[in-house]
Amino acid sequence: MLELRPNCECCNTDLQPDSQEALICSFECTFCASCAESMAMRCPNCGGELVTRPRRAAEKLINNPASTTRVFKPQGCAGAGRV
Repeated sequence: MLELRPNCECCNTDLQPDSQEALICSFECTFCASCAESMAMRCPNCGGELVTRPRRAAEKLINNPASTTRVFKPQGCAGAGRV
């Protein structure tokens, strides 16, 4: 089951479970749309493609809540794919 991480790893922006701005790679590294675009839609951690994170139905979040563990690695994002 997806963790639905609560923030962007690069800029630490909050990303709600139903956010349309959240993108992930196959390892669930999570980024906001702005950071993902600046990295040419490639994960700075694994090089994988960043895609829109699926949204979990609100009624399913009751028994299957989103993660509250924040992952913030600005040093790993600095310059990654940026022009």
